[in-house]
Amino acid sequence: MDTRKKLNIARKQRMKYRCVSVISIIVFLSVWYVATTVLELVPSYSLPGPDKVLRTFITKLTTQAPDGATLGQHFLASLQVALYGYVLGVVIGVPLGIIMGWFKAADKVIRPVFDLLKPIPPIALIPITVVIFGISVRAKAVLIFFSTVIPCILNSYSGIKQTSSIHLWVAQTFGASNMQRLFTVAIPSALPMIFAGLRVAMGSSWMALVAAELLAATRGLGYLISVGRSLLRSDLIIVGMLCLGIIGIIIAYLFDFVEGHFVRGGKEN
Repeated sequence: MDTRKKLNIARKQRMKYRCVSVISIIVFLSVWYVATTVLELVPSYSLPGPDKVLRTFITKLTTQAPDGATLGQHFLASLQVALYGYVLGVVIGVPLGIIMGWFKAADKVIRPVFDLLKPIPPIALIPITVVIFGISVRAKAVLIFFSTVIPCILNSYSGIKQTSSIHLWVAQTFGASNMQRLFTVAIPSALPMIFAGLRVAMGSSWMALVAAELLAATRGLGYLISVGRSLLRSDLIIVGMLCLGIIGIIIAYLFDFVEGHFVRGGKEN
């Protein structure tokens, strides 16, 4: 099969997937609307219909009441903190995992500390971060860093360890040094695992951020959900949840794009 036919088949599959996705969303919204607005199976204060949620979403784009910030301000506050902790976790976690996986001495020194910290859920750190840093950006950034660095280390370490010994032997046979084998064989073969770790780390960082904002924050999507809960405003809660879902979809597409272009054997575009 030539390249043109493969591209046409891939294009048709993507189009089919998008159509199915749109139809499933329309069906979901229709069932939600009929159950809440038409049949009124659930009280509106408990589960509002999609029309009310949409009105609240549009209103929150320009209105600060009742939580003191617009939807855009909440989003930027959450995004700022998430990026601080996530980028720092990736910058430290990925190289550290590679070093642990490649150098046995580093593995022996760092592995015991990593095994001690790995089982601790990031949410358990919320009280100590609040005590040390207060309700600040640094407190949430530290929490997100911890949520990010663990999966980055774990997947990078596993990716290096799973490098084919035959490939390493071939590189050594052709005279490659230890560092050349690391950068030309081990790291490229570990990239799929590393990207999988980046995806897991992104999900963990958002969960940790929302948990922190639910307990201690003055702005952010988690804080918006917390205010909606305290005011019994289910529409605010659902708006915050949908914003988190939309962010997740955008991030997933960005990861697919980057992985498809930079990882050998990645998804075709």
